[in-house]
Amino acid sequence: MISLDEAVTARLESHGARFEVLVDPDAALAIKRDEFDGDLEDVIAAEDVFEDASRGDRPAEDDLEKVFDTTDPLEIIPEVITDGEIQITADQRREMQEQKRKQLIDTITRNAVNPQMDNAPHPPDRIDSALEEAGFTVDPMEPVEQQVDDALDDLRPVIPIRFEEVTIAVQLPAEYAGSAQAKVRQFGDLEREEWQPDGSWIGVLTFPAGMQNEFYDTVNEHTSGTAETEIVKDKDDLRTR
Repeated sequence: MISLDEAVTARLESHGARFEVLVDPDAALAIKRDEFDGDLEDVIAAEDVFEDASRGDRPAEDDLEKVFDTTDPLEIIPEVITDGEIQITADQRREMQEQKRKQLIDTITRNAVNPQMDNAPHPPDRIDSALEEAGFTVDPMEPVEQQVDDALDDLRPVIPIRFEEVTIAVQLPAEYAGSAQAKVRQFGDLEREEWQPDGSWIGVLTFPAGMQNEFYDTVNEHTSGTAETEIVKDKDDLRTR
């Protein structure tokens, strides 16, 4: 379950009665879109249905039976969310908006590059200030993934930006290969890998270009700066090596 501070109220009025449940806002939106595949008990603040959640008042069981044909809260809660309205306070809206803004900046930072600077990643602060300059408003009620394209459209007149992938070959020395290659694999799609006779490991990975700095930092950290890396310009070359 989640805390009351994290929850929003979903409210349904039917047959002259009111029903309220307390739920995580992102989960509530996913349930309304029929996209929720988690455990309901993990995203609600109370395994209960209320007439007035703020006072803790509960509806009559007869009303529950009349509207939902059951008194089981775990069966009723999704119906209240799906058919009802999600209520959020001004403070909750601001907090959700700020959280979504941070997620949006992180998503763009990880995937976008500056095509005028040899596809170098944009720092998060630059993305943040550019969004401010562009006047982009984050919708707290929409998933971040559905706002990325609109954000990019607004950013392009402000800064040179595009989404790009990069393919990088890395060779890890034998003394670090065992542990370091597990960290390297996490960055993206492993195009190929080879263990060399001397125990070193060579891997070729493709991942969002905005993660290059993070990738190099991770490689250096886990090999004490002894690894070798090279950007693969043409992935077709991989098939001929």
